[in-house]
Formats: sequence, structure tokens, C-alpha cells
Amino acid sequence: MVRRSGASASRPGGGAGLRARRGVAMMPKHGDMTPVVDLTREKGTGPLRTRRPLYVDLLPPCRAACPAGEDIQGWLAFAQAGQYRQAWELLVRENPLPAVHGRVCYHPCESHCNRGEYDEPVSIHAIERFLGDLATREGWPFPPAVPSTGKRVLIVGAGPCGLSAAYHLSRLGHFVEVHEAGPVAGGMMHFGIPAYRLPREVLRKEVERIEAMGVRFIFDHKVEDLLAEKETGSFDAVLVAIGAQVGKHVDIPARDAVRVLDAVSLLRGVAGGERPLLGRRVVIYGGGNVAMDAARTAKRLGAEEALIVYRRDRAHMPARAFEAEEALSEGIRIRWLSTIKGISGEELTVERMELDSSGRPRPTGQFETLRADAVVLAIGQETDSRFLRRVPGIAFGKDGTVIVDENRMTGHPGIFAGGDAVPGEQTVTVAVGQGKAAARSIDGWLRGGVYREPPRPPVVSFSMLHLPVYRDVAPGRQPELPPSARTSDFAEVVAGLSEGEARREAQRCFSCGICFECDNCYAACPEDAILKLGPGRRYRFLYDRCTGCAVCFEQCPCHAIEMIPEPVGGEG
Repeated sequence: MVRRSGASASRPGGGAGLRARRGVAMMPKHGDMTPVVDLTREKGTGPLRTRRPLYVDLLPPCRAACPAGEDIQGWLAFAQAGQYRQAWELLVRENPLPAVHGRVCYHPCESHCNRGEYDEPVSIHAIERFLGDLATREGWPFPPAVPSTGKRVLIVGAGPCGLSAAYHLSRLGHFVEVHEAGPVAGGMMHFGIPAYRLPREVLRKEVERIEAMGVRFIFDHKVEDLLAEKETGSFDAVLVAIGAQVGKHVDIPARDAVRVLDAVSLLRGVAGGERPLLGRRVVIYGGGNVAMDAARTAKRLGAEEALIVYRRDRAHMPARAFEAEEALSEGIRIRWLSTIKGISGEELTVERMELDSSGRPRPTGQFETLRADAVVLAIGQETDSRFLRRVPGIAFGKDGTVIVDENRMTGHPGIFAGGDAVPGEQTVTVAVGQGKAAARSIDGWLRGGVYREPPRPPVVSFSMLHLPVYRDVAPGRQPELPPSARTSDFAEVVAGLSEGEARREAQRCFSCGICFECDNCYAACPEDAILKLGPGRRYRFLYDRCTGCAVCFEQCPCHAIEMIPEPVGGEG
């Protein structure tokens, strides 16, 4: 244990009694701003130290929420300093598609951003887009891979999961060959996400960077016999990363019906250059993100009226709120609590629904008639996994998805699965994260071991931060085309941030749980018990001087210091 020293006198204004900390009553007296110490509220440091500070790295909530596992705080720190290439290189350690994600990810990182409790979340996806677009313009290649292992991996499907796995496996030194049933890479990113959200050139450039690593793509090749392809190609492992590209159907009585098509087929055809004639009035049946895309696409194809019919209310709609808001701003109408019961010619019989106490829709027996020239079914997608049923050991869920273990291996040794092929949320970012996880599991298996995810530190909450040191930085806004100018073509709706805007937005990050060398602890310590180690090396506590007063802890804005009990027989 360390006895209190008189070291505080070595710095003007020093001394724990002159510092504001928990347990100290801030009661200025006669203009004297020195706080009055109330020893009845908290025991002071005393003659012996009972606790000591410890530098820690905790988990920012943005990173904890990111399905792709990006080190968001880390690359934002580089972006703050204008070191954009370093920011991009740190970003792509986890995610090879930043320009794509900056446009299509639903950014759960921002929903969990502590800055949102203060004013507004950091626009992480906008900065990610800026970095991805900058890397494309500058032609930055991916960091080099490790030496070749001589192992060969077959990936079935060139969607987000397959592309992510191919990238990470290549970086780990394995040769990767991707067999894709379609004519280009991207899967539903290419055929399911409209160009007004994701320009095809943006996707193509990021795929080309993966291909430049040595990944081999074979297009227009649908795998029918997986074991034969594995043996013929002398592959050591296989990842099945097929997407959910088959639209679900619903039994709706129809007689001399208007044109009825599924949303997946509509979006795929438009992505391939088709411009189907849907007529003046189009009804879209469903309430998910695909329904919003189908309705907005119908508008761009010339429909004067695009009406979404959904059986629940807005609060229970599966589509993201901003997707629905953008659709509404473009003139799409939504008919809530309604379901299509039958189609006869151009007439649709629609029944009014109501929600029970659990939020599930139930019929009311009240019917109305709508008129439409075309009906687009957007009630979900599923994978076509029939070709896997001839592989011994592989099991399937009720929805046709593949059952995998904690390492994403199927019941057949050496065959793994991920993305839409396995149960779970079907988004681009989730698929990319699963591709990375599958790659690490495959790498562990090829090396004769098992990959174990390292333990994660605790997540930093907003209440753990000490915010008065922050200056206000107004949140950035990505410019958008006005709604009146959007529906004439498929031009991208949202523009990106400028360099200055991206850097200012990055500066709004609180760096939760991670020291960013602000010097607050160094400047506040009354005992000169903190040694500054130099740029990028942070600090070290000199415990032979420290009294355990906790001033450093309370002056750390991001909670990168914790107070721990004094170890028995500890240093000093």
C-alpha cells in the first residue's frame, strides 16, 4: 500500500481536495470555487490507498452492434485526423465492401451510438461510404495476404456472404474459387437492391478488388452435385453461401386475374435491363423492405399509382422506418390493416384486418374492392437448397435453411454454410459478417483446429461517459434528390459527404471505452502519477506516486480508466 505523499504541492493548484470527484459536494462559498469536501458522503483517499486506477479498453456500443464486426471507433479515429487510407485499411480488415455498406446497410451501429443520447448519432454509414468511394477513386488495393497455405476452398454463391468469405479466406492464404449461378457477382445486392440505392458500378468496383486478390469466379454455373464438384476441383472445404432469391407465393383465389408477379422477379428483371409494363395502377402486397423497393421501382417504371397493401399497422411493419418514409415521400400510398382475399379481373377484394392483444392481425369480415392493372407479391424470399438434399449428413429447417453448428459446419465434414442459406436475419451486413465468421471457422478446420472468438469486454453505456469536455459538432447531412426529381429514372437518390463533411462528422465520435490521448488524466492528476508515453502509446500509471484519488477516472471522457480494488501485496 502507498502512503499519501505531499507530491500534490509540486503542481500549482494540486491536491485531491481541490478536485471535483464523486463524493465531493460542489458548494462554492463566498465566491470561492474550491469545492467543500463532505467526508460523510465518501471516504477519502486516507493514509493508505484502497483502490487504484487502471487503463482499459472497453467495447464501444457501435462495434458491439455491428453484424460485420467493424472496428468503428478505430477507423473513425483515423478519419478524424484526415488519415483516410489508414481508416479504410482498418475498416476493410473486417468488411471488404465499405462503399456498398455505406449505401445499403441499415446501420444498427447508429441505433446504439451513445452520441444519440446526447444529440444525434454519428452518421457512421455516411463516413463509411465516403471512405469506400475514396478508395475506389484512388485505386487503393487491399492489404497483402499471408503466404499461401496450399489449401483450396469452393464457395457456392457470389452474394455478400460468399464475397466476404472469399476475401477473408484469401487474406488467410487459401485459394478460393466461387461458383455462381448468375452472370455477375453480387447476388441480391445486384439483382434485388435497386440502382437508385446501389449503383451497379459501385458494386462492380468493390468486387473487382476482391478478384484482384486472386479469387477465381465462374459465372453462369449452377451447382447441382456438390460432392462431385468438390472432388473434381480437389477442394479441401466448401462454403454454401446461396441467397434467398426465390419469392414466396401465397394462395389467392384468382379468376381472369390481372398480371400477378413476385417482387424478386420484378427487381431481378429490372436489374437485368428489363422495363416491364405494369400499367397505371400497381398494388404491392407486403410490408417489408422488398415491398418498398418494388413500389418505388413501379413508380420509376411509369405507374401513376403504387399502393402497398399490408395486413398489419405501421408499428408492426417489418420494413425499416426510413425505407417507408422514403417511399411515402415519393408518392407511394400504404393501406394498413388490409389483406387481399381474391382477384377477379382488375378487381381486388380486400378484407379489413384488426390487431389482437398480441399484435397479430385477425379478419373483421369487412370487405372492399380495389382496382389494379398489376399485383406484385412481396411476402418474403426463400433459398433453393434442393441440391444439398443429396449430400449425406446435411439437415434442414422447416423453411429449407441449412442447419449448422457453432462453427457454421453442416452435418457433412468440411461443408459449411452461411448467409441466407442458414436461419437468421437476411440482410447484407449480417451476410457479410457470417461470411467472415465462416472463413475463420474454415481456416481453423483446415489447420486442424477450431477457431474461437476472443472474449469481448463490457460495452460502454452513455451513463459511463464524462461528457462536459466535448464541444458540440453539428451532425452532417447527406444531400438527397428532391422527391419530385426521383421517380423519372433510377439515378442514385442519396449523395455522399464531402471530405470536410466526413471529417467533421467523424469528429463527433465519443470514442466510447477507448483512450484517444486527450491528456485529461495527465493534466488532472494532482500527484504527477501519470507518465505520458508519446503519440500512439498512451500513458502509464506510476503507482508509487498514486494515492487512488480517482481524479483521472472522473476526468476521462470516454471511460478508458476504471478504479479497481488495491491488489493485496500489489506494486507500490
